[in-house]
Amino acid sequence: MVWKQTRDAAAYVTSEVRDGDLHSGPIPLSDSSVDLLQVVSPGGTVVATSEAARRLPPLSDVWPSADDRVVSTTNCVRSRCFHLTAVRVSTAPNSPVIYAGRETPGILSTRVLEAIVFTQVGILTGIAAWATWLVTGRALQPVAEMRTELDDVNASDLSRRVTEPPGEDEVAQLARSINGTLARLERSAEQQRQFASDASHELRTPIAGLRAQLESAQLYPEDTDITILVESALRDTDRLEAIITDLLLLARIGSRVDVVKERVDLAGLVREELSGRDDKHPVRVAVTDGVIVEGVRLQLARLLTNLLDNAERHAESQVSVEVAQVDGTAILTVENDGSQIAPKDRDRIFERFTRLDAARSRDAGGTGLGLAIARDVALAHRGTITAEESRLGPRFVLRLPAV
Repeated sequence: MVWKQTRDAAAYVTSEVRDGDLHSGPIPLSDSSVDLLQVVSPGGTVVATSEAARRLPPLSDVWPSADDRVVSTTNCVRSRCFHLTAVRVSTAPNSPVIYAGRETPGILSTRVLEAIVFTQVGILTGIAAWATWLVTGRALQPVAEMRTELDDVNASDLSRRVTEPPGEDEVAQLARSINGTLARLERSAEQQRQFASDASHELRTPIAGLRAQLESAQLYPEDTDITILVESALRDTDRLEAIITDLLLLARIGSRVDVVKERVDLAGLVREELSGRDDKHPVRVAVTDGVIVEGVRLQLARLLTNLLDNAERHAESQVSVEVAQVDGTAILTVENDGSQIAPKDRDRIFERFTRLDAARSRDAGGTGLGLAIARDVALAHRGTITAEESRLGPRFVLRLPAV
């Protein structure tokens, strides 16, 4: 606002000088607030002046160039400070310069305003910092509590959970995610403990039988039939080998060991697997060619073999295999005419070393890991496997994404 007034006053005097209307005597004021007016020649001589600037030297040594004819600035002369505008009358080398100025308001001529502004900025900054610290501290307090509670969680006790704050903000969602992760870890740890217990029991049985036979042969060598002993020992050894092989396969499924995937035609896979089997029950085949999935061929073949072995063990007279595709999903079905599986057992049957009743005992063969392997292979291939009831008997259905 101040410099606009000085520019307007300087422009008025400039037009007077350019038109030759400036007479001797004090320069008349066009704005009473801008009372310091001077016309200064290139040599620094004051040619004309207003009454208020009569006894003052040139108000400034700023000399506008021909390219930039208007300059607004501040200056102090004899302890008096001014806001002023310097205007070059023309682009001629000998053009005079008009200075129009007014005394700087008291608050602007000192550092008081700057001090006030800086003080206010400092206060506002401090308030903002304090508010940010307060809000951040309150927002992060639940995070600190969760960290403390997580520190108390250890591998031997995964039952602890962090406190879930109310609401749907990011902290509450983080707490729920942490508790979900802890729940999955607890279930996994429990499954691992159960698996270790079951595996040790399954391995201990053939080992104990083998040891008993060998100790008996050692104590009573005359009463031991070596042929029978060797055959029995080989059976136990075969069972141990089968269990260990299945355990190793379970450990590898879904790992980076078997990631070499290829396009597999399920109908071709079924025909290939059946061609190498010698089953006691006939297998009825109803497959649709061209049902392609992407996966590890050896794992899918093992899944099919396990389903067929399970069906053959429990079938009374017939096994059927079907392959179809529905809405982008490849469906492989293995069915037998054996005893139905109770609805409450249709999920549990896929757990490791699970045997439902005497009809599905160890005497029927198998390691107790076949269906667990089938389930893990299905999950590793982004699919599912379920046990369902049908008119014929138990039905196992594998569903995989078709390509």
